[in-house]
Amino acid sequence: MAGKGNPEQQPSTSRTAYFDADGNRTDDPARAVRGEIHERDAGGRRTKRTWFLIEEVDVKWLPVSEGAFLLWVLLGLLLAWVLIGLAFGLI
Repeated sequence: MAGKGNPEQQPSTSRTAYFDADGNRTDDPARAVRGEIHERDAGGRRTKRTWFLIEEVDVKWLPVSEGAFLLWVLLGLLLAWVLIGLAFGLI
């Protein structure tokens, strides 16, 4: 068992490749819509490959902006919290 060591203790390196909407490689993460992360161990062998995809989704059933919707949800939760506090005599 000599020579192997614990793989969790060996240093690893990772490289990230970003791709824009046209499929061209880019160095700017702000322009990237997808990418890949390659992790390698100390011996240079690939140990893990992860890909990611970033896309903006328009919620068609939501009549207001997402931020406005979240504010209304927050207001509703706050109102429910106050009503429960009043019902139990905590406020």
